[in-house]
Amino acid sequence: MIRGRAHVFGDDVNTDVIIPAMYLNTFDPDVLGKHAMEGIDADFSSKVRTGDVIVAGSNFGCGSSREHAPIAIKSSGVSAVVAKSFARIFYRNAINVGLPALVLQGTASVGEGDELEISMERGEMVNHTSGEVQDFEPLPGFLMEILNDGGLLEHTRKKLKG
Repeated sequence: MIRGRAHVFGDDVNTDVIIPAMYLNTFDPDVLGKHAMEGIDADFSSKVRTGDVIVAGSNFGCGSSREHAPIAIKSSGVSAVVAKSFARIFYRNAINVGLPALVLQGTASVGEGDELEISMERGEMVNHTSGEVQDFEPLPGFLMEILNDGGLLEHTRKKLKG
């Protein structure tokens, strides 16, 4: 179960604004997390709390294929990204680093700061601020395994040990 406040962004949020290029010389999650979303909201890192959720429109994560972007988001404390659609490479990178990326068509009804509760297993997002309940397609089992293991690297380690 994911519970947190919504941080709302629009369409076509690209990886250059998720983590500006000047921070691409490190893979340190703490450094990246402090600068997440800096290119679109300079105050994001001071507003986000552990468990919060990014809610966006279409084509979230477009641009370059850098893994820095989902690492930065996850390291900032965000527990999931919910969007109408994702750039394909961002979506896969997010899953690979253990950041849930959930496709939900009704993101426009979510307001900044709304209190959300997401059940990935049921494919349901409850907006406790508005009372609205929205369904989405749950992730396939193999992607849930990767997320539950903490990302593709940890999932692979687990498989090799087993």
